[in-house]
Amino acid sequence: MSWFRVEVGPRESLPEPGLGRQPRPACKVGPMSELELTERAGALRFRVRVKPRASRSRVLGVREHALEVALAAPPVDGAANDELISTLAAALRLGKSAIEIVSGQASRSKLVSIAGCTPAELLAKLNL
Repeated sequence: MSWFRVEVGPRESLPEPGLGRQPRPACKVGPMSELELTERAGALRFRVRVKPRASRSRVLGVREHALEVALAAPPVDGAANDELISTLAAALRLGKSAIEIVSGQASRSKLVSIAGCTPAELLAKLNL
């Protein structure tokens, strides 16, 4: 077992108490902030990166060309996948039957297909 000694400068160099960590913005700004949409068989497809076991389910924004979604459900027995479909249906004001997980059912990175929605409508409903 190894021990490391960390030296800290005078008290003035430490952050002020109570400030803590600053919240990160919902959407990453820059060249990687665009959602990549493809059209196939009359449906839109895009990548989704899920974060299970969040405090509440919501769409966080776009990061590295994928839509980032926080899910309250745990990744057990497909509960997170069901929650993802419900969250996207509520955010896009579409029926659950219009949304399908094409690939990545057991992964945090998923490919989602949405029927009955144009790219402009999708981006407008997600405020992107």
